[in-house]
Amino acid sequence: MKNYSEVSALLEKLCVAKGVSGAENEAAKVASELLEKYMPPQTDALGSVTGTMGEGDTHILLDAHLDQIGLIVTAIDEDGFLKVTKCGGADIRVLAASEVTVHGKKPLYGVITSTPPHLSKPEDADKAKGFDDIAVDIGMTADEAKKHVSLGDRITFNGEYTKLLGNRVSSPSIDDRAGVAAILRCLEMLEDKNHGCKISVLFSVQEETGGSGAQTGAFSAQPDEAIAVDVSFATAPGISSEKYASLGGGTMVGYGPSLDYGMSRKLTELAEKNGIPNQTEVMGRNTGTNCDEIQVAGKGVKTALLSVPLRNMHTAVEVCDLEDIENTAKLMAEYIIERGERNA
Repeated sequence: MKNYSEVSALLEKLCVAKGVSGAENEAAKVASELLEKYMPPQTDALGSVTGTMGEGDTHILLDAHLDQIGLIVTAIDEDGFLKVTKCGGADIRVLAASEVTVHGKKPLYGVITSTPPHLSKPEDADKAKGFDDIAVDIGMTADEAKKHVSLGDRITFNGEYTKLLGNRVSSPSIDDRAGVAAILRCLEMLEDKNHGCKISVLFSVQEETGGSGAQTGAFSAQPDEAIAVDVSFATAPGISSEKYASLGGGTMVGYGPSLDYGMSRKLTELAEKNGIPNQTEVMGRNTGTNCDEIQVAGKGVKTALLSVPLRNMHTAVEVCDLEDIENTAKLMAEYIIERGERNA
């Protein structure tokens, strides 16, 4: 078994940093510090981290989003419970009795309320409550809570970066810190290569709430081509192995209407040529990723999608295989080198 300690350490640094959509400052700071090794980082008006290096006839943008799903405080009731709604695609089915951190004036531990089975109505026993029916308990009265928490404060789901057997890890926010890690590893692989391309990096904000960071970042960069790196669905019990990818089976090369077919084919060809494990992901409409915003930014951008297979998406126990992140980085690096050779 190969040792992926380097990519694991990189992913852990990124995953432990908090950054719910619209409040990505902590995650952006960590990503900026890591990017600085390869290019001067900047932060744009929305909070995305950007940078550019190299020269060449082809300008390629590499994008991954910084934000993670979470909750946002909407009210404090008369008993001190925090009412919330989702910020991004939080899964209501797994929220009851979850441990959370409320990012108020200081981080506060909280738990999401859960009705004991003894008190549940028979007709509600197998149903998940809606957001109107749950609350966060921080152990304070209403007056105490209002001193520490403001409406609009973000809430993250508690969980640790945990190494599983083999090359697999579990953590909150692997979606999409795995993509950020893959781009950083790609830049490291290109350090001693004369690739002949201009490369821009965009670690974008607010993907989980609509993709505004990618749209404005791509408009600003005005690249010729872009590769977005995100996560996609890995097989698990009850999840089709025909439609979705195998964890550890390699990076997923996307094909779909909003993706440039020539770029997708070239990525697949390069993966096969260089022995890089890969899988094919086909989408009949939009991708649900930053590709949908990047391709229509400015004058339009040829865009490709690489995805890291992920289990338990949008939970505090997302699971990925480090080898898939490494192979995503390798394929990006090979594409950039080959693209530069075509220009030579």
